[in-house]
Amino acid sequence: MAGSAYPISVAELPGALPIFPLAGVLLLPGGRLPLNVFEPRYRNMTLDALGGDRLIGIVQPQRPEAASPAGSVSDREEVFETGCAGRITEFTETDDGRFLIALSGLCRFRIATELPMVKGYRRVQPDWSPYAGDLGDALGEVAGKERLLKALLDYAANKGLAGDWASVKGMPGQVLVTSLAMMVPLAAEEKQALLEARDSDERARMLTQLMEMAIHERGAAGDRRSPAPRH
Repeated sequence: MAGSAYPISVAELPGALPIFPLAGVLLLPGGRLPLNVFEPRYRNMTLDALGGDRLIGIVQPQRPEAASPAGSVSDREEVFETGCAGRITEFTETDDGRFLIALSGLCRFRIATELPMVKGYRRVQPDWSPYAGDLGDALGEVAGKERLLKALLDYAANKGLAGDWASVKGMPGQVLVTSLAMMVPLAAEEKQALLEARDSDERARMLTQLMEMAIHERGAAGDRRSPAPRH
């Protein structure tokens, strides 16, 4: 992440990483993901991460329909091979034993192999090399920002969403794309495609197209429901 001294190269990233499979959840480099951790296996994972490098990998299950209402899945569920590691940058323990944490997205990875579980949670050997560029500047601009903003405003109006659009317009392009990709409700395959995008420019194009398609499809559905005009 921009301005972060941890880590400064792929060589410093760990060779073993705990993973947290969550349906419908996307973490991107430079993004911030708050989590409510209450299952014993993931409380163990959080404590172990806090005692080590503070890194946790967020991955999506391939069958989101198998997830619990909270988004977690059984240990037998297959996950997508690409995820994103986040560093625990906020941690609070509640009176009822839950952990409220925030992960700051650091670097994507591909799962090279799955390792034996520890204390009930899954671990993988990550391959960081395809995404070494994630450790660079996360505050740059992106191509097609104006079209993205127009699609966002149209999408928000179509969905009846309110927001501080003046502040949104002032965001650096990469920050805007990361924030929107994590927040906009999309199908699991669409979220995964955004995660695996080559760079922020490609992610911006994909996100713009997805919002434009959603607007078009909703408009077409509305047209089909509209009664024929009377003369």
